[in-house]
Amino acid sequence: MLRIRLSRTGKTNQPYYRIVVAEHSAAVKGRYNEILGHYAPLQKPKKLEFNEERIRYWISKGAKPSDTVAALLKNSGVAGMEIYIEPRNKKKKKRGEQAPEAVAPATTPAEPAKGA
Repeated sequence: MLRIRLSRTGKTNQPYYRIVVAEHSAAVKGRYNEILGHYAPLQKPKKLEFNEERIRYWISKGAKPSDTVAALLKNSGVAGMEIYIEPRNKKKKKRGEQAPEAVAPATTPAEPAKGA
């Protein structure tokens, strides 16, 4: 399966990334099919260059962008990247554990006062 992902280049403490199409099992710094763009996060402002036409082509061929690449492209105005971003911060329940609302005892209405 092909993935559109970041491949790190640059010096120590000065990251620079290539946006590449590669087989998902290939090493991150290993072989890739094509360079689609560049991302420089330390420049002010952050610099993102990419070829949207080639990205659309590879997606049509079955390549899926990584969460990070999809988020970068979405923030740059590329439509349709929301479906590739997986939601984060979902806490999984352990087996047999209940939701917090179900654990709290139900409150009963106050009893009316007697002898009035």
